[in-house]
Order: sequence, then structure tokens, then C-alpha cells
Amino acid sequence: METSSAIRRLIPGIVLLSSLTLSTTLWSPTLAEGPNISARQRSEKKAFTDSQIIDGFMKTAFGAEYHLAGRVDRIRKYHMPVRVFIDGSTRADRQKQIGKVVGDIARRVQHLDIAITPRRDDANTIITLVRDRDLQKTITSFYGAEKAKEIHDTLDPQCLSGFRKNDNYEIQHSDVILTVDNSDFVFLDCAYEELLQSLGPINDTDSVPWTMFNDDVSMGFFDIYDQYIMNILYDPRIKAGMTIDEVREVLPAILPDVRAWVAKVNNLPR
Repeated sequence: METSSAIRRLIPGIVLLSSLTLSTTLWSPTLAEGPNISARQRSEKKAFTDSQIIDGFMKTAFGAEYHLAGRVDRIRKYHMPVRVFIDGSTRADRQKQIGKVVGDIARRVQHLDIAITPRRDDANTIITLVRDRDLQKTITSFYGAEKAKEIHDTLDPQCLSGFRKNDNYEIQHSDVILTVDNSDFVFLDCAYEELLQSLGPINDTDSVPWTMFNDDVSMGFFDIYDQYIMNILYDPRIKAGMTIDEVREVLPAILPDVRAWVAKVNNLPR
């Protein structure tokens, strides 16, 4: 399984590979302050060159910051509809926010079929909402005491996500663990990053300044740059298991279509 976790600014994404990959987001309390989400949206960079988009895609869709076994030089993505079940917490406001996050992702990623389901048995993505004091206990219940201690000692995460893939690198199941007792900005920032990483782009990078998959970057919303990354990943011409060279071969044909879609859903000039 492959995973990603959230507590910004300490360590980039973690990937524990056998069939599991994990990722974390590291959080500094000082980042919760400052401009609100609307102000960040107004000031975000919206124009990118092809090379800037390709660079970010390659650095997040391939690789893993931390892994124990297995290959990380292949595309990983769902090739089936993604159905999300929200588990835990009586916080109706957080459940409603997750519903909006999922709906926002569905609207902005053209070829990704993702939606909330009220039935756990119908879900292949489970979002577990917990209080901060219960996070480590929850991680232990998911991954066992030994792996949970390793995650805690290495990352001390606030949020965590991961996925399991098959031998063809097709994601079969994702888990996202989010803590509810923090600010709306922190919660939404973690929710977007962790859910998006659980769909495939598991590798954090500190060399791309526009992506939320950089632990020095906090968004709280689905930014334009990451919409490019996700729309490339879920274009039908990008297949799970593809190599870097195979992806580079098809990107020139994909980019114009992705640009047109992102411009359309965000009312950007073409």
C-alpha cells in the first residue's frame, strides 16, 4: 500500500511499498494564520508553461519519498469509478465539507468518476474522521503497532492517506485519515491534499512551488496547477503502469486537451 500524510513543513510524502503506499502532510501551526482561502484563490498563479506543468506532473506522479519495497517508477491511478465513504466523527460540518471537496474534484477533473456513497460496502475510498487525540490509535488499527510507531516516529502526522494497488499498478482501494479538531483552513488543506494523493500522485516535492504536494505550500482549495496534474493523470491516454518514457511520448497530445478543460472549468483566458 502507498500512503501520504499531513503535518506540513517537516517531512515530505511517505510511501511504504509492498502493496501499500502512504503519504503524509506536515503542518506548522503558524501556517493556519494569514490570508483566507478566497484571498489565496484571487492571488494564485494561473498561467504556466508546458514545461512547468510537465515538471510538476513527473515529480508527483512518479517516485516516492520513502519506501521499503516495490517499484515507484510507474504511473499509479484508478481505472474504475471512485466511490467515497465518510466514516467516523459526529461533526456534521466536517462531513459536509468533505462532500464539497469530493464534488469540487469531480467537477474539475474531466475523466475522473468520483462521488460520495452512503454505503461503506460500495466504497473503494474510505475517509475516516477522527479527533487528534485518537489519530495514533486509528493509525495503529489500520497498519499495526510496528508500522504505526514507525509512522509516528518519522512523521508525527496530523493526517494520513494511502492506497493499495494491484500488480498492474491500478489503485484498488484508498484510505484517508483526517483530524477534525483544527481550523477550517487546516482541515480543508489536508482534505484536498490527502484525497488527491490517494488518487495517485503520491510523491511530495519541494522543488515545485505551485503544487499542494509541496510541504511548504498550503492552499485550502483545489488550485489551478494541481488541476493540470490531476487532469493529465486521469486522461484516458495515461495508463496505470506506464513508464516515464511512455508518458513523455503521449504528453504533447494530451496537454492541449488538458489546457482547454482547465481553462473551461475555471473561466481562464485561452
